[in-house]
Amino acid sequence: MSKALPKVLVLMGGPSAEREVSLSSGKGCAEALRGQGYEVVELDAGPDLVANLQSIAPDVVFNALHGRWGEDGCVQGLLEWLGLPYTHSGVLSSALAMDKARAKAAFAAAGLPVVESILADKAEVMATHVMAPPYVVKPNNEGSSVGIYIVNAGANTPPQLSAQMPDTVMVETYAPGRELTTTVMGDRALCVTDIITDGWYDYDAKYAQGGSRHEIPAQIPQEITELCMDYALRAHAALGCRGVSRTDFRWDESRGAAGLILLETNTQPGMTPTSLVPEQAEHCGIDFGSLCAWLVEDASCGR
Repeated sequence: MSKALPKVLVLMGGPSAEREVSLSSGKGCAEALRGQGYEVVELDAGPDLVANLQSIAPDVVFNALHGRWGEDGCVQGLLEWLGLPYTHSGVLSSALAMDKARAKAAFAAAGLPVVESILADKAEVMATHVMAPPYVVKPNNEGSSVGIYIVNAGANTPPQLSAQMPDTVMVETYAPGRELTTTVMGDRALCVTDIITDGWYDYDAKYAQGGSRHEIPAQIPQEITELCMDYALRAHAALGCRGVSRTDFRWDESRGAAGLILLETNTQPGMTPTSLVPEQAEHCGIDFGSLCAWLVEDASCGR
């Protein structure tokens, strides 16, 4: 007699700046899991989250939240407290990855290439150049290229940041070159994608249809492909990630291997129709339903 599949709750939405992306990811994953035979309940995370989790009593939580609270260890800690197995990374690795400064410190300690960066007061960043242009200003704890400001070489004035930017921001040296990314699934790096856009790979380029073009596999030297896959695996391990992660790079091809820079690792990468992880999995012969099912089977408490 075959074992019954677990009841899966797909957690999505929530209050972060990436709510709409999360809803898109969650609905797609829920549909895929139903196609795999799972009993699936969809839940938009709100203030009554604990009561809903206790009422639904799932066997597994598929965490499709993005951004703060859902990606930074907060909801992971809640699920640990309730004893509910969940997909993707645990409390510590989620918190580390979402805090860009601490993640970069972990990467540097593991011998991975990162650019110089500092945390600075928002008012100071708007008053003067806190480092020589070109540089990038971003929130220290958001994803999906939310709140990115690029200050070009020769800029006369510092950036004027929006009211939505936090009081403390990260300022980092601009890394020129091509945008590359690699997915890690368990202990396997899948492949390398070259993300081609007309400008910066911002929120719209990531999630709007036609906002970017993905060349998979990336047409790059074998040495750079191997380095991306090696660095992605090492970044996944340095943060203690579980399940699926995606690591983003910039590569200045004029500098060869020395021009490859690790930007960040995403512990809750997007699972929308335009997302990179499902595309890389498909390239490696893993369809979307099988990818989602693998994440459910990989789910656990701890780490």
